[in-house]
Amino acid sequence: MTMPTVGQLAPDFSAITDDGSTLELKSLRGATVVLFFYPKDDTGG
Repeated sequence: MTMPTVGQLAPDFSAITDDGSTLELKSLRGATVVLFFYPKDDTGG
């Protein structure tokens, strides 16, 4: 796996949302999306 560059399209993935539904990144194509990842809840980061 390589580090993406600024402006590069992210690969499609799916994730479980806080209401239990599944969200696929491809469903948001064409919209501005900011992805924020953090190491673990309630930890410094």
